[in-house]
Amino acid sequence: MNEINEFDVQAYLNLLDISTPQKPILSFLNKLHERHLLTIPFENLDIHLGRPIRLDIPSLFDKIVRRKRGGFCYELNHLFHALLTALGFDSTLISARVKKAQGGFGPEFDHLALIVRLPEPYLVDVGFGNSSRSPLPLSGEPREDISGTYRVKQLENGEFSMQRWVEGNWSDEYLFTLVPRTIEEFQEMCRYHQTSPASPFTRNKICSLATLTGRITLTGTELKVTENGKQEIVPVKSEEEWSRMLAKHFGIRL
Repeated sequence: MNEINEFDVQAYLNLLDISTPQKPILSFLNKLHERHLLTIPFENLDIHLGRPIRLDIPSLFDKIVRRKRGGFCYELNHLFHALLTALGFDSTLISARVKKAQGGFGPEFDHLALIVRLPEPYLVDVGFGNSSRSPLPLSGEPREDISGTYRVKQLENGEFSMQRWVEGNWSDEYLFTLVPRTIEEFQEMCRYHQTSPASPFTRNKICSLATLTGRITLTGTELKVTENGKQEIVPVKSEEEWSRMLAKHFGIRL
């Protein structure tokens, strides 16, 4: 049986608080994208629990839809791709190379994102944490929301850059091409991000969710609440307190 037919599309839409499927057009894609970011957290908690991350659709559906968890890019965007495909969208997995704090960019398959053609192509990404609330057109027009201003710029070498406006300049977030990929091609980098001491996902646990007024993020050491551009940071003093915050703000009980 095709994996896409093994999950309940309506249950996924219900989780996103969308009552019925609509035509595969831009307005519906915008709605799905925003509701996904407001409902399903970006989190790496299984890595810190020593639980291997499985990228098959039934496992992802069980974790994210049935058990109301979150995930990171390989999980969130892969499952969202399956939903979009089931709803009639022309969606493709693509590989991206994320900008490093020390300069340069990560390797191929460092990040998984999507291209959706409507028929014009859009970059779709519900697995990059604090990022654009809507799909980004590859034609370069900027999009602004409460999290910032973003655009996609085509580079001279044929790559594209997803960029964010930071302190008066466009800053690269990640580079990508339009080469279609399969989920199997991401397996090795997914394992790397679960196990390598050099991976940002093994260094600190995180659970983060967009809100209508900003974002709420829980790490191993602090709770950060951003509302209308103002931040409040609350230190986490114990594992018990961390667990209470996780349950209170994200509805997750491990």
